[in-house]
Amino acid sequence: MVEVDRVRVVIAEDSVLLREGLTRLLTDRGHEVVAGVGDGDALVRVVGELGAAGELPDVVVADVRMPPTHTDEGVRAAVRLRARYPQVGVLVLSQYVEEQYATELLAGSSHGVGYLLKDRVADVRDFVDAVSRVARGGTALDPEVVAQLLGRSRKQDVLARLTPREREVLGLMAEGRTNSAVAKQLVVSDGAVEKHISNIFMKLGLSQSDGDHRRVLAVLTYLKS
Repeated sequence: MVEVDRVRVVIAEDSVLLREGLTRLLTDRGHEVVAGVGDGDALVRVVGELGAAGELPDVVVADVRMPPTHTDEGVRAAVRLRARYPQVGVLVLSQYVEEQYATELLAGSSHGVGYLLKDRVADVRDFVDAVSRVARGGTALDPEVVAQLLGRSRKQDVLARLTPREREVLGLMAEGRTNSAVAKQLVVSDGAVEKHISNIFMKLGLSQSDGDHRRVLAVLTYLKS
């Protein structure tokens, strides 16, 4: 097995079978699941207890909908944790694309956040990679989430500044793909991708002073426009 940098994970999922399955996926690949809970209140409580002990997790994986009402308890807990512990990554899982929840989750800090559809868990490699990426301050957005959020924003003038290819590149960036991965997906050179990304940053008014987070800020520009 390829060695990985271990990340510490808390899982919040009311389905015991899915919670145990996620735990197995992560532990089999060298990560440590420090707690598993079944509702939003328990998630906030256990992360608080770990924080008090100086043992905060690197990332929280939470279902959007959990008891008691199965509406938005999971994402509400995730937003609370992001506000209280900005150093902890948050990856939420949802059965469907729920734009309101995705936008709310992305409205704060531009790092250490992910939103995936549960179907994505079936691709074990992508899921585990997403958990690791979010734990390290990166972003992981499901392609369907990106498509709907950007599709809703097509009415905004800011999007009209981008070419169709630049919008396509931006969508792949938002999924958390590297320049090389974008190039492979689009069957173009790395240099071509770098040029597209440079144009995107320029058209969205993102300067070099924004640093590495320009990739995420480019997507958030649409969500906030």
